[in-house]
Amino acid sequence: MDFRFSAEDEAFRTEVRGFIHKEFPKVRDGESFTRKLAEKGWLTMSWPTEYGGEQASHIRQLVYNEEMAYNRAPGQTMGTDRVGPTIILFGTDEQKAEFLPRIARDELAWCQGFSEPGSGSDLASLQTRAIRDGDSYVVNGQKIWTSGAQRADYMILLARTDPDAPKHRGISYFLVDMKSPGVTVRPLVQMTGRAEFNEVFFEDVRVPAHRMIGELNRGWYVSTTTLDFERSGIGRVIASLRTFEELVAYTKKTPSGQPGAATLFDVTPIRRELADIALGYYVGRLMSYRVAWMQSKKLIPNYEASMAKTFGTELQQRMARVAVNTLGLSGQLTGGAQAPLQGRIADFYLQSVSLTIAAGTSEVNRNIIATRGLGLPRA
Repeated sequence: MDFRFSAEDEAFRTEVRGFIHKEFPKVRDGESFTRKLAEKGWLTMSWPTEYGGEQASHIRQLVYNEEMAYNRAPGQTMGTDRVGPTIILFGTDEQKAEFLPRIARDELAWCQGFSEPGSGSDLASLQTRAIRDGDSYVVNGQKIWTSGAQRADYMILLARTDPDAPKHRGISYFLVDMKSPGVTVRPLVQMTGRAEFNEVFFEDVRVPAHRMIGELNRGWYVSTTTLDFERSGIGRVIASLRTFEELVAYTKKTPSGQPGAATLFDVTPIRRELADIALGYYVGRLMSYRVAWMQSKKLIPNYEASMAKTFGTELQQRMARVAVNTLGLSGQLTGGAQAPLQGRIADFYLQSVSLTIAAGTSEVNRNIIATRGLGLPRA
């Protein structure tokens, strides 16, 4: 594997970085920034040209996503990096014509209706039902931890269409209009004080049969492709790198005795912890580079994506914990004049709890690594 970037890719990196520094500070929310990205064609650069994309190389996409993650800019939407590619692979011509142009223009917000109160890691045990009734399916059930559902126009939904089939073979994949009668969204307030997750309830919700993606009762296999798209991004490693660099700079310049001063502690263990985390970022970055390199060689990164996801999210959690401990009591402040780094560390620490759960828990991903990567038998 050669992880050196070409001169063209480095020039593109400079272009992306310049665009972020110029345009991102001007916008008041991520949505308006992604509209700007859509206008440039960057949101769908990975898509085939026949669907309005640039068919950019995987390495070019890596460069783009790395710069966006490092600069805390929303470089993708769920529609462009997860839903659109799934429709391209499994959708009908009519579904592609209806949804892909609107996704490319960033006109639709999406959410993912997979997890349920009793079906998280064992997702295939889900109980939300979809029963055929004429030209529609009637959906009843509940989803949970649904990010952005309160703002979404559509949901990608897994529902059981054959209760008598083995659990992986009786599930179908739907596109659900969130404005449909019978859909109720209840926000869940997190430790950060924000409501980014939601519960979603379905009571006799009618979903047109032509909104099924893929074959009847084969939705599980469509969903695994969606999850591979979700797990393989370099953002899971790089998202906290800038915060780490700011932490290191802060601890170097903060005099002993001031709030948040790392030198209030024995600095030798702190140096070792920070050095170990810095090495972790190098390793995690190379894992993500490996995924992109495999894709560029038309290989399918499956357990490799799980490796990158697991390592990256656990690294971020460890960084958050070390950062709070390094800053001491003031590191727990989320705002105010005494909060180091504008309270970013405390907020990140609270957010980091969910990182090893979303997109598949570390336990699930370790099972994938063990069985598909190492060839170990299932317990």
